[in-house]
Amino acid sequence: METRTYEDVLREAALADENIVVMTAENRVAIRNLPGVLGSRFIDVGIAEQTMVGAAAGLALRGRKPVVHALATFLTMRAFEFIRTDVGIGNLPVKLVGGVAGFLSDGNGPTHQALEDISLMRGIPHMQVFSPADGEDMVIGLPSILASASPCYIRYNALPAPVRHSPEFRPGKAEVAAEGSDVAILVHGFLLREVMRALPLLREQGLSVRVVNMRMLQPVDQEEILRGARETRLLVTVEDHFLTGGLATIVAEVLDRARTRAHHLPIALDGWFTPGLLDPVLAAEGFTGPQIAEKILNAFQDNKG
Repeated sequence: METRTYEDVLREAALADENIVVMTAENRVAIRNLPGVLGSRFIDVGIAEQTMVGAAAGLALRGRKPVVHALATFLTMRAFEFIRTDVGIGNLPVKLVGGVAGFLSDGNGPTHQALEDISLMRGIPHMQVFSPADGEDMVIGLPSILASASPCYIRYNALPAPVRHSPEFRPGKAEVAAEGSDVAILVHGFLLREVMRALPLLREQGLSVRVVNMRMLQPVDQEEILRGARETRLLVTVEDHFLTGGLATIVAEVLDRARTRAHHLPIALDGWFTPGLLDPVLAAEGFTGPQIAEKILNAFQDNKG
């Protein structure tokens, strides 16, 4: 069976809704076949992310539904004021698709590493944040995201799926990939792949492990976070984002509001990574499945003691 791609779903949506406009700042990897299909509804502004977001806001004010594309680091930082002021304040239905976020910018240096993008985007009122685990997860969630009247930032991800995903998607609802009662691992984005590689290693050591694909970080599934805190002995967050402002911070905020305590192990970045091929980068930074399993086992034993 042929696998549907992000481009397939976006094309179908655009052909069904003439108000959808696809825009890019000279970043066509995911949408290279759409210009010939959409004609004047495909707009490439060149390397001008601020101009693109400003134009998208103007189109949205006139009833259009822009879906904009750029490298995540430049979209969320170079155009941040435009996203906040033109899109966020007006609560306009602009969808912001950021390419090569987190470790997926593997071969690029710090200037191209979007490791604070979630922190920036979730801080904007009205903004939704979607971090799919893989290409299949992104395709499942995209129709709902496109139908929403709210702006949304999407961490583009076209990697193969490491699990069989639930076809049901609801904004703010996480997906439980595995059930367990000793440890709850909350993860977003492609690192679900490494968490699933850590899972059998943890089970071999006698741990019952729940794995949760958070999917969306704004709105976030607060009930799943609290469930992990209340029903397991160790709550783990795994993300290719700076520790500050990402999933670890979100979890801390949710627990604080609920006045709930948990033994929390955050696995996140505290600085930029040395560029290279993806797998060696993960190994160097301690994010491979076996390394994640070792960190969790150590934390669980410390908590047990």
